[in-house]
Amino acid sequence: MSSRPGRAVHRAFTAIASVAALLALAACGSATTPAADSAKATAADSPGLAAARKALAKYSERPGKIPVTQPVGKPIPAGKTIDFILCGVQSCKDLADFFTEGANQLGWTVQQIPTQGTPESVQSAYEQALRDKPDAVVASGFPRAVYAKQLAKLKEAGIPVIQSNADDVVGDGIALLKNGPKDVAVQGEMLASWVVADSDAQANTVYFDLPAYTILKPVKDMFATKYKEWCEGCALDNVDVPITAIGKDMADRVVSYVRSHPKVTHIVFGLGLLNVGVPSALKTAGIADKHIAVNVGDAQNYQYIQNDLSHGAMALNSHETAWTQVDALARHFTGQSMEVDQKAVLPNMLITKDNLTVTIGDFPLVEDYQAQFKALWGLN
Repeated sequence: MSSRPGRAVHRAFTAIASVAALLALAACGSATTPAADSAKATAADSPGLAAARKALAKYSERPGKIPVTQPVGKPIPAGKTIDFILCGVQSCKDLADFFTEGANQLGWTVQQIPTQGTPESVQSAYEQALRDKPDAVVASGFPRAVYAKQLAKLKEAGIPVIQSNADDVVGDGIALLKNGPKDVAVQGEMLASWVVADSDAQANTVYFDLPAYTILKPVKDMFATKYKEWCEGCALDNVDVPITAIGKDMADRVVSYVRSHPKVTHIVFGLGLLNVGVPSALKTAGIADKHIAVNVGDAQNYQYIQNDLSHGAMALNSHETAWTQVDALARHFTGQSMEVDQKAVLPNMLITKDNLTVTIGDFPLVEDYQAQFKALWGLN
């Protein structure tokens, strides 16, 4: 997308200024221009910047196809019950809502079980699922180490557990995992492509991460890898923040950091929720010239982009993930393997003002994904 180079400031001279003075000023300007122009030209011609721009162009395109193409091919039984365990942040609630919409199409009932994102609350939610004895359990956000005891009991009871956005692997109780560590790393590459292209490979970046969600680590690591590859010599700092900062003092943390690091040009958040309130706080502090990008965009961040308060967002494939999970259970309940869904590569998209379609809610990347999935389920 478009870069935002610094604008040269030209001041008008008064009518009584002497010709000699004008020539002297012009000479001074010409003495420094070649070095600046040379630095920009070097960055503009760098292979890294070219690679970042190419990647950004690819990730900015809106996907047109869902990740699964093979029809279920058998009548899907209705009346199934599913427990969906939430992770404690809005993006997981969105995922549960989208899953519920898809499950309802097949006549299934979904019970959403809330948590506060703590290990204790997650374990309690899985204990409730054990008592409920549903036909399947769906969850997101936490690895099996948090709920290993309950997972073993669910496996023993023959209840499949489907996970997404979790630092885990398939097997030993986990029947399906979407957006696992290998899948989400690309999100870091997407964010890096935007920062490098936006800065013409001259960025000074700070990356705010949320280590409580270990699934975000591959995103941060890939961002650092691609950033250093594409933006040679560009500064990068990482700041870890606790989950308790969300909705509380996150904006203050960012303002404090930027004030003490005035050379920072770009701010990246490992989760969109970390950016809530930050643009207005920076503006109030008189430092609103920073360029912001987030991982896992949401309605608030899309509105920021629309209003030029933020500039980039990795759009999470929540709709497509949720309905892929429904598709996997449809195959399971008809005696088929979930392998087709496990192998499916979910779509991704990097949002900027140039390709922003809507600012209300978490929008699907594949516009007609519902119709495409219904066709696989024999509902069209």
